[in-house]
Amino acid sequence: MQFITSITVPVSWRRQYCGIFEAKHDGVIYYLLDNQYYFKRGGLYGYYDDAERFAFFSRAVLEIIPYIEFVPDIIHCNDWQTAMIPVFLKDVYFGRPEFAHTRSVYTIHNLKYQGVFSPSVLEELLGLGPQYNCEDKLKYHDGISFMKGGIVFSDRVTTVSETYAKEIQTPYYGEGLDGLLRQNSYKLVGITNGIDYGQNNPKTDPNIVSNYTSRSLQRKAVNKTDLQKTVGLPENPEVPILSMITRLVRQKGIDLVTRVMEEILKMDIQFVLLGTGDQDYQDFFEYYAYSYPGKVSALIRFDNVLASKIYAGSDLFLMPSLFEPCGLSQMIAMAYGTLPIVRETGGLRDTVTAYNEFTGEGNGFSFTNYNAHDMLHVIEYAVAQYKNREAWQKLVKNAMNAKYDWNTQSAKYLKLYRELSED
Repeated sequence: MQFITSITVPVSWRRQYCGIFEAKHDGVIYYLLDNQYYFKRGGLYGYYDDAERFAFFSRAVLEIIPYIEFVPDIIHCNDWQTAMIPVFLKDVYFGRPEFAHTRSVYTIHNLKYQGVFSPSVLEELLGLGPQYNCEDKLKYHDGISFMKGGIVFSDRVTTVSETYAKEIQTPYYGEGLDGLLRQNSYKLVGITNGIDYGQNNPKTDPNIVSNYTSRSLQRKAVNKTDLQKTVGLPENPEVPILSMITRLVRQKGIDLVTRVMEEILKMDIQFVLLGTGDQDYQDFFEYYAYSYPGKVSALIRFDNVLASKIYAGSDLFLMPSLFEPCGLSQMIAMAYGTLPIVRETGGLRDTVTAYNEFTGEGNGFSFTNYNAHDMLHVIEYAVAQYKNREAWQKLVKNAMNAKYDWNTQSAKYLKLYRELSED
């Protein structure tokens, strides 16, 4: 990594130090910004001064351009933390020759997190006038929303799945911004995320005991036995393992599981959970692991090695999300031949095709309504299908052969960039 120079960045009436570094990796140049006061923290988000930290970062991204000998055609911003960059581009930096041909793309990963702050930050941190505190700019109820600024001022808005792009234009999913998103639908595009098959590949994963492909599925059974042994469940190849790797929060549909857990455990299955989150949910699953030691394993932590073992050793993977902008776990599960059971929302709907027992098509199981018993019915159906080994093997191969790689998805972003550059 090479130090280029240091500058001062305006944060309203103040100026703050910013070091500029350059690094190269695999032929790609990265520029890194240094300010230990704002960013030498134990985590990335959730601090009292987040508005100031990301106001600084957004200004710094634009301030460094004259010093790095690179003028971008496109600045691609993500979530509320960088949502002010499109605003600054069309206000503070409007008319500057170096930005005459620069366009902005703003991606919403989760509309729920909007970066809403007091209107006082407009002048105190952003250096913007009170005219921005209005309905067609940044005003959001009694505050101002960074995310709203990104939506209004960017040249294109993207979300991380095609279905989510449609959903957020409705009141149910719109988090109070559905009207704004409908108004800006002409520049809203959904591009489903991909996964890295170099990292999520049962053929090469060093964390599993037996590597396999869709042509050597007998080795997946070895991983099932290893998972049962690792998490303390009886070693039984005939019993399907239903697993979850998730944050234990309401968005992930955990309340559906808690409502019908007793009914789920009446089935001839084993249940494995890995994750952390709300204390009530953690306590719930730990209680069931204690009460059903031969059927339930609750691992209240995050563990990448164990996650690989669960993906490889499970038969079914449950994702009953209330909403899911994209979701990656269902795609990873399919890569490992573990069939997802999902609610048809957001990226789950775009990536999982429900099994059709008459045609043999599909790569998982799904339900539509956010209803615990609808979910339960689909779990029961999936467990019943597990007994039909020939059909099950075909379904597993369908899942493993479904590809959601970044090569395909990145081409859609390149097309978007070219269209903007040619405008």
